[in-house]
Amino acid sequence: MATTADIRNGLVIEFNNDLYSIVEFQHVKPGKGPAFIRTKMKNLKNGRVISNTFDSGVKIDIARVERRKYQYLYKDDSGYHFMHTETFDQTFIPEELINAPAFLKEGQEVEILFHADTETPLTCELPTYVNLAVTYTEPGLKGNTATNALKNATVETGATVRIPLFIEIGDVIRIDTRTGDYSERVKS
Repeated sequence: MATTADIRNGLVIEFNNDLYSIVEFQHVKPGKGPAFIRTKMKNLKNGRVISNTFDSGVKIDIARVERRKYQYLYKDDSGYHFMHTETFDQTFIPEELINAPAFLKEGQEVEILFHADTETPLTCELPTYVNLAVTYTEPGLKGNTATNALKNATVETGATVRIPLFIEIGDVIRIDTRTGDYSERVKS
């Protein structure tokens, strides 16, 4: 059994019969009274973030989880299919476990978090940034780049992203998968 001194970002704990990942924590030592740890935890089943305060020194249950590299293969009615990059075992993940399914491209590597005791997938995380080609966008007008104006673009996965006016069809852009925002144009 671990204590609250072991709390760190990314740690997965069992709390109220559910699995939670520590998003952020803060150790607080007030001038009067005992110390405590203020946390924000994300429920791995439904994605809700809750706040909780633990007294210092309280015992917590750390869940055994494993991060494994998988490669995205395809999507069908049963979900998104992935292949383990070392053992070539295949698994499928429902869409609600994937952090940004709109930016998932065939052959892309992802990291799937498994509960080690039950071998059930908990989350599927894309890399922080993905490079995708623009398949459709309206043409930008010459000399119209002085402002930070944005236009809609469709990328190769079918997702719509807001991009600057100078980006054209065929350009490869970098997208932040956490927010879905344009980051930069990739030089070829």
